[in-house]
Amino acid sequence: MKLIIFCLFPLVFVSKADERSVEDILHDGNNEFTAKMFTEVVKSNPGKSVVLSAFSVLPPLAQLALASVGESHDELLAAIGMPNDNVTKAAFSQSNERLKSVKGVTLKTASKIYVAKNFELNSEFADLTRNVFGSEVANVDFNENVKVANEVNQWVEDQTNHRIKDLVDSSSLDDTTRALLVNAIYFKGLWENPFRKELTREKDFHVTKDNVVKVPTMYNKDQYKYIDSKELDAQVLELKYEGGDSALYVILPHEVDGITKLEEKLKDPKLLDNVIGDMYETEVEVYLPKFKIETTTDLKDVLEKMNVKRLFSPEDARLDNLLKSAGHLYISDARQKAFIEVNEEGAEAAAANVFEIVESSLVINEPPAPIFVADRPFTFVIREKSFSLFSGVYGGN
Repeated sequence: MKLIIFCLFPLVFVSKADERSVEDILHDGNNEFTAKMFTEVVKSNPGKSVVLSAFSVLPPLAQLALASVGESHDELLAAIGMPNDNVTKAAFSQSNERLKSVKGVTLKTASKIYVAKNFELNSEFADLTRNVFGSEVANVDFNENVKVANEVNQWVEDQTNHRIKDLVDSSSLDDTTRALLVNAIYFKGLWENPFRKELTREKDFHVTKDNVVKVPTMYNKDQYKYIDSKELDAQVLELKYEGGDSALYVILPHEVDGITKLEEKLKDPKLLDNVIGDMYETEVEVYLPKFKIETTTDLKDVLEKMNVKRLFSPEDARLDNLLKSAGHLYISDARQKAFIEVNEEGAEAAAANVFEIVESSLVINEPPAPIFVADRPFTFVIREKSFSLFSGVYGGN
């Protein structure tokens, strides 16, 4: 399986005594943010299959928080669940190191800031973005909008194994554009228990009670972590990747039309954590569709619904610490493109984010050999240990 997300991380010293609490803060912040973003993206795409990476949105928001002042700064910290700047730097630094040490899979992150010609990053922020977040920085002429868009899009393609294309639209760049923040993560892993291709068959999938389609469905019978959860009113299956640090969790509602109720329950990020903690290993017969999903998300719209508003307001944004000698800066546009493919060997997923900055004048008893038949809409989460990296819904379309 491959995953791609654009991510940035700070590098600061954290004492051993602080490590656990910083990890907890990042874990809770990521899960809370993921639950909220998942809810908003699903709400914007009723009845559709979607994939998103909330995890990959956190680093650019963290950078923008560190570049902002006043109420803009406080609003961003609250959104990503960080109490202050020092913890923000420590948490994302630790996250960066954590991702480098994941076993059995390829996992890499990348980020880049494109700055308008004749402008430069504030010195303190430049040090922060390079040393803490590991960002590359390049100057470009945004008046040559087609050339710049092609350059950025090629960089994104290179970082995401050519899965994310055309992230930036040249028409959105002009002489008021002062910077682009772009970030990504790439993950590739194989199933610990692969599916045999010769056992894949076309099977019925109940999109709704009245709409049945045929989808290619994989089959395996092996030892998996599993639970039938009363709290979620759903079966939950863990499909591990080689190395054991990463897994895909499939959450399958009991009812054909149970996806809406399940999505509502998943607004509480602690609920899924608790259910996963109660899972047990048993032999499971698994029927799981092969699927491929691509989703473009208007991050500006989604984030504003998540109460991140000042960043996008010419009047209220205060990105004072981003550029030297710039006028009033705000985010004019933000979007994510995400991709996931699940097949017999594993999965491949990708996500890329861009933020465009412009200047304005302003536990249960174990049942015997359960059968897990994913023949109706379900949700899924790709996690590295307890950290959610990707999430989404498969609805047979």
